[in-house]
Amino acid sequence: MVYTVTFNPALDYVVRMNSFQAGETNRTESDELQWGGKGINVSTVLRNLGVDNVALGFLAGFTGQALDQGLRQVGISTDFIWLPEGLTRINVKIKAGKETEINGKGPAIPAAALAELFDKLDRLQAGDVLVLAGSIPASLPDDVYQNILARLEGRDILTVVDATRDLLCAVLPYRPFLIKPNNHELGEIFGKALTTDQEIEDCARRLQERGARNVLVSMAGNGSLLLDETGAVHRLGVPKGKVHNSVGAGDSMVAGFLAGWLEHRDYAMAHKLGAATGSATAFSEGLAKKEQVLELLNTF
Repeated sequence: MVYTVTFNPALDYVVRMNSFQAGETNRTESDELQWGGKGINVSTVLRNLGVDNVALGFLAGFTGQALDQGLRQVGISTDFIWLPEGLTRINVKIKAGKETEINGKGPAIPAAALAELFDKLDRLQAGDVLVLAGSIPASLPDDVYQNILARLEGRDILTVVDATRDLLCAVLPYRPFLIKPNNHELGEIFGKALTTDQEIEDCARRLQERGARNVLVSMAGNGSLLLDETGAVHRLGVPKGKVHNSVGAGDSMVAGFLAGWLEHRDYAMAHKLGAATGSATAFSEGLAKKEQVLELLNTF
């Protein structure tokens, strides 16, 4: 089974308008509610691709109830921990030419709730997959990701970590199955801008030497590069299409890669499905659907 963890999930209120003027009354042309958070995005796209999974994390209040109900309605299994106080956050995504985001803070997560999550993770079985995605709320210790991977070490559980800088580097000694920095995040780790494929490959290999089994680097309109655990390098561009949405494209790539790996056990195929899935989200108003992904997959 695949499990995703989202420490700070959200209701994403997406509004579309011709223009946005700060300090003025702005009226929308359309709006919708989406289920947000990086792990939630991975769960949603996995389900769209036909991969059963369980969404874990923390919810609170009536907004948390709405999110849990919404996920269940689209066929995603959930096993959230309910917090005694606060509200699951609402993020406002303004699409008016440029994209503007207003992200809520989210509820505090007490130590007892974190211990409950650890208890759930202790019940994972050999062969399961665990996805840790996104930032850590201020109420949690900075080393929570590495503590989780330390608990799972030696249990034949595949771990995927989509995080940035110190948060990502701290888990490398525990040999995560997959990490997915983008090229800018990869450059930040090494303190320089990466402008060529060779520079990106060299930095990805340095992360692999520090413990990562597979390093998948997304590069927006320039495609992606995968350095797999055999040392092979896979490079893909992007299919033709108009970008409508940048939110969730990286999460969709992670979901597509996992779906491809679980079905084919082949890194080249997993990379192609990941790239097609990320592009399908970028070319859509929401997260990738299976039909879109398969159509784009044929273009590689």
